[in-house]
Amino acid sequence: MRFLMQQALLVSVFVVASCGLAYELIAAALASYVLGDSVTQFSTVIGTYLFAMGVGSWLSKYIARDLIGRFVQIELLIGVVGGFSAAALFFMFVWAPEPFKLMLYFLVFILGMLVGLEIPLIMRILKRDLAFKEVVSQVLTFDYLGALAVSILFPVLLVPHLGLVRSALMFGLLNVLVALWALWLFRAQMPTIRWLRGQAIAAAVLLLGAFAVAGEATSFAETQLYADEVVHAESSPYQRIVVTRWKDDLRLHLNNNLQFSSRDEYRYHESLVHPGLATLPGARRILVLGGGDGLAVREILKYPQVEAVTLVDLDPAMTRLFSSAPALRALNENALSSPKVTVVNADALVWLEESRERFDFVVIDFPDPSNFAIGKLYSAAFYRLLEKHLTETGLAVVQSTSPLYARQSFWSIVTTIESVGFVATPYHALVPSFGEWGFVLVGRRPYRSPDTYPVDVRFLTPALTPSLFEFPKDMARVEAEVNQLNNQVLVRYFEREWRHVIR
Repeated sequence: MRFLMQQALLVSVFVVASCGLAYELIAAALASYVLGDSVTQFSTVIGTYLFAMGVGSWLSKYIARDLIGRFVQIELLIGVVGGFSAAALFFMFVWAPEPFKLMLYFLVFILGMLVGLEIPLIMRILKRDLAFKEVVSQVLTFDYLGALAVSILFPVLLVPHLGLVRSALMFGLLNVLVALWALWLFRAQMPTIRWLRGQAIAAAVLLLGAFAVAGEATSFAETQLYADEVVHAESSPYQRIVVTRWKDDLRLHLNNNLQFSSRDEYRYHESLVHPGLATLPGARRILVLGGGDGLAVREILKYPQVEAVTLVDLDPAMTRLFSSAPALRALNENALSSPKVTVVNADALVWLEESRERFDFVVIDFPDPSNFAIGKLYSAAFYRLLEKHLTETGLAVVQSTSPLYARQSFWSIVTTIESVGFVATPYHALVPSFGEWGFVLVGRRPYRSPDTYPVDVRFLTPALTPSLFEFPKDMARVEAEVNQLNNQVLVRYFEREWRHVIR
């Protein structure tokens, strides 16, 4: 019987370790969704959590009696606090965003401290029947195995299929089940078992009820976060994707950041594609990096000489959505279903390293460099890779954030492109949803604007085009460093400038 108890406790270690890491990942992921800069959020959340675990381990020495009862109560606390942590943070961001960071780190600290109490208590319980070296080796083995399991399941299954709120509630239920399991195992040794069992059942019912209504509750909260009706919302392993609608205006938001409005996106995508492609009548093979919405591809397919378009976008959820949703397919004119288009879901940097293809025109339509994962795609190393994939007379174009609101960021991109030997030709256009927006044409020789646009456009004209390449004084070039992989200076520029704009 004691052997079975030991094995059951070791299985419990596996479960509680899984839950502990899950809460840490959920808090960091949710913070990166709503605050951006995923590297900073994961770093600070994990650091706070590990520190709090150390505090919890230190405090465990003050628990001297009724170790099993205290362990059960700690599991119930973790189950309730951890299970509701994602929902609490999400709703706070929607309705009371000012104290969000304070609540984030408070919850992370409390959870970390409670999780830090678990393993020392289990080790002390097991120590009564096992040698110390056996206790340490077995407990830590199951602890690390649990962490490994969650680290794999979190991005592959949990976030895409359950979302952050339901994932947290599920792990909360697992903690409560561990408490109930411990109560059954040690029922003969616990005088307060009825009271603790009642608490555990109440916690389980509470978490199950919340799990059942989590979808409707988060959908309601999300409608409060966005001014318009939410018509689609999903979490992929890479981002939170939300589409809203107001009358005939569809808007795409990624991690709470507006990506386009259907009322004026044509200005952005015409400016992105046509100033470059209209000067290349011989362009046959086109590469689009990013742009999983298919809107840049729509503009490219207007040119009858184009024979093949390769779209490389990291997130299959994006390309699947814009290939299947009727309203979004209408917006991109079924561009992603064209027989000329090949969709590849891969990291653009890795894909460029592995591919040997060369292209006449490359559209680089990545999100703004708000974190280091995206910042690498604006680095000198990335543009050196790009050079290997351009034909001798080919051109590329890079979306380059706003030269008005993020002036130094914009010119850092220009400087970085020039640092690898390209001729960089910056320009800008007014997109009402965003304001002044910047682009950079990239090639091996000086650029000449087109005398005509051979396809149907709504915004651009040959007479207007030269003015796009003129920069008024408040957007004129400023000194900026080259964005290298090992310094990511562009991300720091961007964070500082856009924080100032938001304030």
